Amino acid sequence: MTSKVTYLGNLRTESIHLKSNNTFITDAPTDNHGKGEAFSPTDTVATGLASCMLTVMGIKADGMQVDISGTTAEVTKTMQSNPRRISKIEVVIKLPFSADTKTQKILEHTANTCPVHYSLHPDIVKHITFNWQ
Repeated sequence: MTSKVTYLGNLRTESIHLKSNNTFITDAPTDNHGKGEAFSPTDTVATGLASCMLTVMGIKADGMQVDISGTTAEVTKTMQSNPRRISKIEVVIKLPFSADTKTQKILEHTANTCPVHYSLHPDIVKHITFNWQ
């Protein structure tokens, strides 16, 4: 088992990662009867895409002896109704260093082929931008 999620009431859950014992809270968003005091479940999906992209880029960069420390990803999630679902995830990856074209292409390809990217439904638009210094 990977994790355990407990419903705490008031549209809030607590998730625990069983191997590390780390936890996080989710709340329903304000546009869906919630308080919006924490990530919503769909926020975690969109944020998971960016986190996965940065992680696999880090793995590839380490193997290339390139330090991507300080790289950030800004995430915007767009919802749709009927049925309510994520319709678009925009990720802007900001790399605080310059790299040659070959390195850029390798790292961008790596990010765009991360496991979460492949796991998301193909109907979800994924708009990914890379901003190199």
